[in-house]
Amino acid sequence: MATGIPKAPILGNIRAIGSLVRLEYPEKQPEHEVLAGPRAELVDIGSLTHGDSENGQFFYGDNLPILRTLLDDYREKVQLIYIDPPFASSGNYATRSLDHAYEDDLHGHHYIEFIRKRLVVLRELLSPTGSIYVHLDANMAFHIKVVMDEVFGPQNFRNFITRKKCNPKNFTKNSFGNISDYILFYSKSSECHFNRQYEPWTEETSKKEYQYIDEGGRRFKKVPLHAPGTRNGATGQPWRGKNPPPGKHWQYPPDVLEEMDRRGEIYWSPNGNPRRKIYLDNSQGIPIQDIWLDVKDPHNQNIRITGYPTEKNQGVLERIILASSQPGDLVLDAFAGSGTTMAAAFAHGRRCLGIDRSPESLRTVLGRFMYGLSRMGDFVGSKPSEESKQLGFSFGSVHLAAEKSQASEALDIFQAAVGRKVA
Repeated sequence: MATGIPKAPILGNIRAIGSLVRLEYPEKQPEHEVLAGPRAELVDIGSLTHGDSENGQFFYGDNLPILRTLLDDYREKVQLIYIDPPFASSGNYATRSLDHAYEDDLHGHHYIEFIRKRLVVLRELLSPTGSIYVHLDANMAFHIKVVMDEVFGPQNFRNFITRKKCNPKNFTKNSFGNISDYILFYSKSSECHFNRQYEPWTEETSKKEYQYIDEGGRRFKKVPLHAPGTRNGATGQPWRGKNPPPGKHWQYPPDVLEEMDRRGEIYWSPNGNPRRKIYLDNSQGIPIQDIWLDVKDPHNQNIRITGYPTEKNQGVLERIILASSQPGDLVLDAFAGSGTTMAAAFAHGRRCLGIDRSPESLRTVLGRFMYGLSRMGDFVGSKPSEESKQLGFSFGSVHLAAEKSQASEALDIFQAAVGRKVA
């Protein structure tokens, strides 16, 4: 495998100069105008109370004016943002019970500007150590990557995550099966908060990775003691009469290497080459990389879901929330859909703000937090029965507010949902 050498020398007068790539299109609004646009007048509707703490708010209406309003109270206070916006798919989406949820009808520059405006306001809500994850498919992910470079800065790009979203497809004719979607991960600054996530070792994977056993019975693997790049200091000098390989340096100064050797942490090969011992019992697990194969969307009849279209696996949100926030932090989902982000946030001790303009989203979120989830198979042919549902939301209270123009509709939906619960 080829190894890059940091800070490659400049050849002659040739110098690589990076510059920001921008998308230009009709009706692109300056950022100051985006931020100064109309704000929502919010009306309180009611609360779902399941405890002493109020750790969630759901806002019903257009997310752009609502986000501008939230700037008054939450500017630079949101630690984590996740959004799963429309994908410019030309789809008309309904629930598994065939109730209309939303239309995904924006295309081209209209779609790009729709997303960009919201990203501009979301950036202002994000804390200096915060992160944002944007979930898309191949249709517009690469366009929005350029937009996010512009809004958040290319230096704050963290990952382009590929997720396996479903089981293999066998019905494609002239293409490979489409089983992936993408999550763009950016931070507000270089000081982003991040907790590395791990998957546990299995007996098979641990024996394959850690192939050796020392005298005390501890399993270990051998790794190089050098790193790419030449150094002129202590790490570039000989140790025990050996120079680091050409173009590389020791990972540690000679005095540190001596101490490691005294502790028995260095393996000496028969021809005298040193390697570092890494022990299995010191490992937290296998670090999660940027390809996620283990968080597919619902794929069998026993998995419990809300029935909302485009509902994501809660494991996706839990991984993101655990990686980029801490208990007590504020999480925001501006396209709340089925409320999965809110549920995952509450389950791990975070607070959450959710926004959606779909009446079916509001019904689904209320149903989720009052009744819980239903088996996927229960949605086939009829609406799920109450007897088939799990225990509902029990992590605190969710307060509901709505844009003034949408308040009457939101109140009707809320009262209908609460009425079913009381009955």
